Amino acid sequence: MKTYKFPEGFLWGGATAANQIEGGYHEGNKGLNVADVLPGGKARYDILTKPGFDFEIKPDQYYPNHEAIDFYRRYKEDIAMFAEMGFKAFRMSIAWTRIFPNGDEQEPNEEGLAFYDRVLDELHKYGIEPVVTISHYEMPLHLVKEYGGWRSREVVALFEKYARTILNRYKDKVKYWMTFNEINSALVMPINGLGFSIEKEEDRYQPTFQAYHHQFVASSLAVKACREIIPGSQIGCMILFAPVYPYDSNPENVLHALQEEQIFNYFCGDVQVRGEYPSYIKRYFNEHNIELQIEEGDLEILKEGTVDYVGFSYYMSRTEKKEKANEDSSEGNIIGGVRNPFLEVSDWGWEIDPVGLRISLNKLYDRYQIPLFVVENGLGAYDQLEEDGSINDDYRIDYLREHIKAMGEAIEDGVDLMGYTSWGCIDMVSMSTGEFSKRYGYIYVDKHDDGSGTLQRKKKKSFFWYKDVISTNGDKL
Repeated sequence: MKTYKFPEGFLWGGATAANQIEGGYHEGNKGLNVADVLPGGKARYDILTKPGFDFEIKPDQYYPNHEAIDFYRRYKEDIAMFAEMGFKAFRMSIAWTRIFPNGDEQEPNEEGLAFYDRVLDELHKYGIEPVVTISHYEMPLHLVKEYGGWRSREVVALFEKYARTILNRYKDKVKYWMTFNEINSALVMPINGLGFSIEKEEDRYQPTFQAYHHQFVASSLAVKACREIIPGSQIGCMILFAPVYPYDSNPENVLHALQEEQIFNYFCGDVQVRGEYPSYIKRYFNEHNIELQIEEGDLEILKEGTVDYVGFSYYMSRTEKKEKANEDSSEGNIIGGVRNPFLEVSDWGWEIDPVGLRISLNKLYDRYQIPLFVVENGLGAYDQLEEDGSINDDYRIDYLREHIKAMGEAIEDGVDLMGYTSWGCIDMVSMSTGEFSKRYGYIYVDKHDDGSGTLQRKKKKSFFWYKDVISTNGDKL
């Protein structure tokens, strides 16, 4: 088998999100956030992608994020297991509502700040570098209901205050930061990223792109604050990247794929990396009657607050053709597209395409020429407990091995790659469906879709495989 040479100091590890692992949704004076009002089950996908959600907790619904996997109490046990695997880095997020329960308080919540002090200290105890996402799909519910989410310009200052609070508090504990998780995903799931539900499908464009402008300004202000408060730190953007293939060589389909890739894959990165709106967006705005309200000084802020690296998630590629029939649909892909006949799919219908990761790395590095960081990648699958209690997840090992090989090939291509934090290093609540049965982790958690389970942790076969990968810096796959 070919071996690959990963850079010295490569950041091997795993990735999580506060709202999907912590639980303790009312503890430590934490406020409610968007994730706290999303019920579990297949209906969640429709809530995230279709108009009309009311952001209310209903007594007849189950809300899996409320307890999640109880990392809030069990973080020491979990971090010890990450250390046993040899993690060099752990990507985590801070819950905005642990720090400012409503989002607009004058003073931060000390209990929330102290909780993350303890988590970060525990990581450093084992020599694990924290990689912290400032906002990961958990906007304070109060800002959603009273301000209209990121529609409101007022939220920019509230976010900057939150960002400055945690940057100052953890300046001696965190070197690597990211601003907004999968910022471009709001094009299909605005509830998660922008904190509002579209009222009618035809009215999607104006509020979405105005909210994006507010987030871009907020992100740039956080970048500037990070450089001011923590000299020598690195702060990146984070996008959901899925390379878009044309269905065939029909020029109409090639052009359609290009346009889809520009808007979904590149638009948010272009603004955050290059510091200005890209040339192609003017026509898109004209065709969709979008008129941004840009305040004096905004464009200068975008220019001054460009990111140091691009973090991105990679799960699948996307295949597009201009004229689609229903039977062409690639059902499992949240971001749409048509079925690619050359690819197999996961248990949830997500197309598996390791070569697409190499393509993504090359495309992004060619475009931006700054370091890249694969901060999410993994296989959601049904895991089977054997009679002896073991979990033989060879399918996950195969998936990860092929994607790590693709990273190795991209590094040989000349890509500057900082690290790899695979998604869901421990089983947790699925973002898109609210299920526990959609498992990604190297560590099995006894928690089930109906809320039952002991929360006991077990090491899967992939746990020991990934430990070898890290200890050999990717030489043993």
